Amino acid sequence: MSTTPAPQRRVSSEALAQATGKGWEDWFAIVDAWDGTNRTHTEIARHLTDEHGVDGWWAQGITVGYEQEHGMRRPGQMADGTFTANASKTVDVAAEIVFDLWADEDRRGEWLTDDVLALRTATRPKSLRFDFGPDDSRVLVGLYPKGEHKTAVQVANEKLGDAETMVERKAYWKGHLEALKHAAEQYRPM
Repeated sequence: MSTTPAPQRRVSSEALAQATGKGWEDWFAIVDAWDGTNRTHTEIARHLTDEHGVDGWWAQGITVGYEQEHGMRRPGQMADGTFTANASKTVDVAAEIVFDLWADEDRRGEWLTDDVLALRTATRPKSLRFDFGPDDSRVLVGLYPKGEHKTAVQVANEKLGDAETMVERKAYWKGHLEALKHAAEQYRPM
C-alpha cells in the first residue's frame, strides 16, 4: 500500500456497501487477492463487473479508488496519465442565457477576460466543448437546468499534463465561474 495518505473518496464506505454489498476495505482486499496492482484499469473494472456482478458505474469508482489507494493513480488523474480539473457553480439565469455567455465570444469576453477558448462543438443549451489555447487541453462545459431561472454549470478541463496544472486550473475555473455568475446577473428576471 502507498505510504501517502489515502485520498478522500467520493462516497463513504457505508454508501458503497449499500450500493454494492461491500465497503472500500472489502473491495480492496478482493482486488488485492486478484493481484490488482499488476492489472490495468480496464482489467480491474472488468473483473469487478464480470466476476463480482458490480454495476459498471460502481466498478469504475471502485477501480479508481483502488488505484488511488495503491499509488497507481493520483487524485484527478485519468487512466491515460493526464489530469482533469473540475469546477462548478450555480447561476441564477436560464440555461439558454448561460449557453450564450459561453458560446458568444463577445459575451464570453465580459467574464473571461483572458479568453483563450476556441469553440469546437456545442449542443444548445446543454453543452459546449472548447480547446484551451495555451496548452491544447480540452474544456467541457455542461449546463444543467435547476428550475426556470437557475442553471448548474460544470466545467471539466481535461488532458492536463500534471497535478500542479490541475490545481492551478481548478482555481482558475472557480474564479472565472464566479465572474460568470456576476456577468449573468444583468440577465436575471426581475
